[in-house]
Amino acid sequence: MNKYKIVKSCKNIDFSQVCEILCFHGLSNLDVDTQKKVFENSYAVVFLMDGKKIIGVGRAISDGVCQAALYNIALRNEYTGKGLGKVIVDNLLEQLSGCNVILYTHPKHIGLYEHWGFSKLKTAYAIYIHEEDYREEGFIE
Repeated sequence: MNKYKIVKSCKNIDFSQVCEILCFHGLSNLDVDTQKKVFENSYAVVFLMDGKKIIGVGRAISDGVCQAALYNIALRNEYTGKGLGKVIVDNLLEQLSGCNVILYTHPKHIGLYEHWGFSKLKTAYAIYIHEEDYREEGFIE
């Protein structure tokens, strides 16, 4: 892990790289300016850097007291399988100490988080702006 730098601020972040990573994994197709606003408005952010290259991202929304949700956890494909995703999640969880945390991810990544201590919810519901798109991707039944 010493080779990589953890950044917990949006200052000096190249959001075109963030968009590229999230789009590749089907987690977001927002434009650069909108993605920047999303991360800047989040309670906690983590960017994993290899030099000036962003290799992983994650963010959380929270009331800062008791409830939080993780979003947009993603790594560049060539960096997967090295435990770096867990580094992102652990750094976000450190910033959410004392909160119940839910995780929002793409359906193809569901099993990944169970071995990190996350449990599937039985009582979650969602309303989506483009419901058909989310239904096609497998986010909702």
